[in-house]
Amino acid sequence: MASVVLQHVTKRYGNVEAVHDVNLDIRDQEFLVFLGPSGCGKTTTLRMVAGLEELSGGDIFIGDENVSQKPPKDRDIAMVFQNYALYPHMTVYENMAFGLKLRKTPKSEIDRRVKEAAEILGLGQLLSRKPKELSGGQRQRVALGRAIVREPKAFLMDEPLSNLDAKLRTQTRVELKNLHRRLGATIIYVTHDQTEAMTMGTRIVVMRDGVVQQVDTPDGIYNNPANQFVATFVGTPAMNLVKGAVISQGDTASLQIGSQTIELPGRIRQTLSRLNSNALTLGVRPEDIFLGEGRADEPALNATVQVIEPMGHEHIVYLAVEGQPIVARTDNAWQGRVGDVVRMKLNPQRLHAFDPQTEASLLYS
Repeated sequence: MASVVLQHVTKRYGNVEAVHDVNLDIRDQEFLVFLGPSGCGKTTTLRMVAGLEELSGGDIFIGDENVSQKPPKDRDIAMVFQNYALYPHMTVYENMAFGLKLRKTPKSEIDRRVKEAAEILGLGQLLSRKPKELSGGQRQRVALGRAIVREPKAFLMDEPLSNLDAKLRTQTRVELKNLHRRLGATIIYVTHDQTEAMTMGTRIVVMRDGVVQQVDTPDGIYNNPANQFVATFVGTPAMNLVKGAVISQGDTASLQIGSQTIELPGRIRQTLSRLNSNALTLGVRPEDIFLGEGRADEPALNATVQVIEPMGHEHIVYLAVEGQPIVARTDNAWQGRVGDVVRMKLNPQRLHAFDPQTEASLLYS
């Protein structure tokens, strides 16, 4: 396996810049995930690493070699697509062996690699079947097996689970994590699904409109987002954003939200000098909201219950605070009803603060 380095990688289509100045150092044996909405540039970046798209600027290194001008066949990578791309007239064995045959790999070596990959992926009993005789999950494993037998420097995966149903997607995520650990592989993975990114990636690259927004571990992305986009894109339900005006009084500061005010904790007060005005957007995740009496020293607001979604082990509660929507998680013992005005307490250690003009986090470091 090998490291993959992107230096000032850019892609333009006419006057449109699809990928802007991406700089990444992907470590050997890392599972790096590109995450973002459709059209953000993540697949285009992956295709440039694969050699399927020409670079408009910058360089790509795989190992110590600059592969920016090399064709895909000379980059020693293996790609797994979302549509499997299996040959319908070939057996599982033949599909997995096909790339090695094209490279004139000795027959005994092909047999060894195919059977080893089949053993890893649980395909040993399916080698004589055709793709039409397989389930979606089995076909995806064959596509993975075809990549594994190549023994490439890096695996590139473009939304490989998107065609699977929810249960199979969960199962295959676990299989991919185990596969990464067993192979010690360098994997670059593209998805728009935050659950896949959070559960599989050692690091996540969040992209928006061709620009990298943040590169960090899953915990870092979730707990210390760089801006509002990252904060609201990662997490279900999304982080709540509440707009207000800062009122400073000596050593204290409060946020005015309509007719209500809450005192800002010290960790946020210390960053207020970074604001471009007195406007502030407060961020709080649904699990950091408590509906009830709680502690007297916690910031609190009155909120009106709009909708309650029972989820079995918990309730998702939709509220309104001075006309602004808020979503909270509560345990299933909570007894509120639609129309109730409840006291909504916020965990002061888990609050986030953003500049409304730049959308940058005041707490990001």
